[in-house]
Amino acid sequence: MNIEEFIGQYRNHPVLFVGAGISLRYLNNAFTWDGLLKHIAFEPKGNNEFYLDIKAESRENGKYDYTKVATKLEQEFNKVLGQDRYGKFKDINDVFYHEMETENYLSRFKIYISQLVKQLNYKEDMFDELSELKKIRKNIGSVITTNYDSLIEDLFGFEELVGNDILLSNPYGSVYKIHGCCVDPSKIIITEEDYNQFDEKYELIRAQLLSIFIHNPIIFLGYGIGDENIKSLLKTIFTYVEPNSEDAERIRNNFLLVEYENGSMSHAISAHDIDLQGFSTIRINKLKTDDFKEIYKSLSNLSLPVSAMDIRKVQSIVKDIYSGASDDGTSIKVNITEDINALSNSDKILVIGSAKSISYEHKNSSSFNSEYFDIVEESNHNLIKLIDNINISVQQWFPIYAFDTIYRDLRKAATLKEQQARKINDYLASQPATVETKHTTLQEIFDDEGVTRPNELNAIMWSTWNDKISLDEVESFLKTMPDKKGTGYRRLLCVYDYKRYSA
Repeated sequence: MNIEEFIGQYRNHPVLFVGAGISLRYLNNAFTWDGLLKHIAFEPKGNNEFYLDIKAESRENGKYDYTKVATKLEQEFNKVLGQDRYGKFKDINDVFYHEMETENYLSRFKIYISQLVKQLNYKEDMFDELSELKKIRKNIGSVITTNYDSLIEDLFGFEELVGNDILLSNPYGSVYKIHGCCVDPSKIIITEEDYNQFDEKYELIRAQLLSIFIHNPIIFLGYGIGDENIKSLLKTIFTYVEPNSEDAERIRNNFLLVEYENGSMSHAISAHDIDLQGFSTIRINKLKTDDFKEIYKSLSNLSLPVSAMDIRKVQSIVKDIYSGASDDGTSIKVNITEDINALSNSDKILVIGSAKSISYEHKNSSSFNSEYFDIVEESNHNLIKLIDNINISVQQWFPIYAFDTIYRDLRKAATLKEQQARKINDYLASQPATVETKHTTLQEIFDDEGVTRPNELNAIMWSTWNDKISLDEVESFLKTMPDKKGTGYRRLLCVYDYKRYSA
């Protein structure tokens, strides 16, 4: 069976279990566990000998215990920085003393780790593959990771959950950071003591994760077949689940381990037996490949009734109904009606009824503007199909070109394209000559005293239309604009959409 056929069998949202291999694949500033500790040890010492000494001291039964290496390194690192307040690591000491002023102890060692991995320095040659990875988020229930960085949060827009937050969470659209996260150095798990405390507190988190594993397909990315995280997880599951039960069989069938093999373009799924000490042999599915694009395309093309993020929104509404009020303090209204069309548009509507009488529709076009980049990055065919069912007047600014490249069967596409191009040309023709600048960056336009504040967006529109400014820069600007329902945003978005996707 190949990867497309295997994933095509899924009837529920898969969960990703992401290891260091994924960060190493896409980031220039990613590390293996050994590489991270070696880098940190080198910084204050100027050579690798100190690290090699403590690594040799931490060897047991032919293996290195990196929790012990981290313990010894933390002690030495903290001592060295404490004796050199204004030296190379002044910034780390600044954070340490600032937090201590409020009785919040943070290890200098962990502060440094958080700073090392906080910035996401993407590999330029992986942008195409990252684009495919972004598209799968609509079909991913949640992500579990042992990584400290925020790669998944940045790509998927998921909410990170660390420590006890995992127990109180809505799993859909969440990233379970089970070994901590760079945003909170105090919760990073890396030393021997950290892991001992983690094991003591892990029981309730195990129960939460076990529920996810029983009900969802699990795909392991960025781990090797012998990784202790994989073995530990399998031991946890089969401690609580009878090996010969239906649940055990379902879990085994749901598991897929993707193991990196340099240069391989294989798409074939094979069975693999894992020997666990104290347990019977566990058989799981495995794919050895370097063609991660094919995995991502299969996940993106997976046809599920509703996206994982929509489920999260519904669960949020249900929580509000339970509590009787929304997060903003407004009360919940319950209406019973036989005519769904009699309901007015509200911020949140949850409809319960027969599938024969209820359909999922957008009432207006504004969400296609405000969620434009998410829809495009996910290649969300199901949403784009709805464009044919909504009213878009000739006065509206609507970016149709990208949507048409994703879903080619839109009946309204030709009309909307003509409308979009005409509105852009008519609008720019009506602008004063002052918007026609020679600037090649947005900052140059903002700094130009000859361009008044009200005309800045118009100048950006003109420069984008006339190929003066990079489309990547315009895209970044659009994504950071706070008012994504405003006319200025919609005009510039239409220009960007035309220039990026009309060719």
